[in-house]
Amino acid sequence: MSNITIAIDGYSSCGKSTIAKALAARLNYAYIDSGAMYRCVTLFCMRKGLIKKKKFIAEEIIACLPEIHLSFQFNPFTKTSETYMNGENVEKEIRSMEIAENVSKISTIKEVREHMVAIQREFGVNKGVVMDGRDIGSHVFPDAELKLFMTADIETRVNRRLDELNSKGEHVEFDEVKQNLQQRDYDDTRRKESPLTRAKDAIVLDNTDLSKEEQLEYVIKLINDSLLTRD
Repeated sequence: MSNITIAIDGYSSCGKSTIAKALAARLNYAYIDSGAMYRCVTLFCMRKGLIKKKKFIAEEIIACLPEIHLSFQFNPFTKTSETYMNGENVEKEIRSMEIAENVSKISTIKEVREHMVAIQREFGVNKGVVMDGRDIGSHVFPDAELKLFMTADIETRVNRRLDELNSKGEHVEFDEVKQNLQQRDYDDTRRKESPLTRAKDAIVLDNTDLSKEEQLEYVIKLINDSLLTRD
């Protein structure tokens, strides 16, 4: 059976990267976290002092883009793909609340999105890729053979995000995380450039009450059914 492109979109902390990583491992596909790419731009600009108190000048952000080189490398010890920026493993740093509080605004910049989308399409040119984000099925890979749109109720999403942050030694309050997720939902769905939206042919996966294993098996069945139909 031939390789396909799998596009996974959805809200923050609804388990997109979890299922995407599991799928990539099961299928021996490349995994690309598009959200991590925008987080890297945010981290790079914060390090350069271009983002202060959630404010920035878009032209300065755009000017930095050629200096940012991104890649994803598989870690054989953790069995997951990790994000590298200019040769540095920034996987942990880009997951902080400080980055989360700024990334949605950075991702609204048209030139930033255009630059990231061009790179994402290069990553997926040979198929055999699982990519998650906000506009993968609707914009980056509109012809992807399988599109998922993931969601979960807000309480579940907040608790998942809290667990992730706590596991990395970053302790924040429930209400702070909830406010951040709701703000990101607002920004992502209302931005002018490639807003978060469900592609017409995307399959909705509400995983509020599903285990990781149940989600994986459900999507694997979708893939097998799709491949059998195509082949």
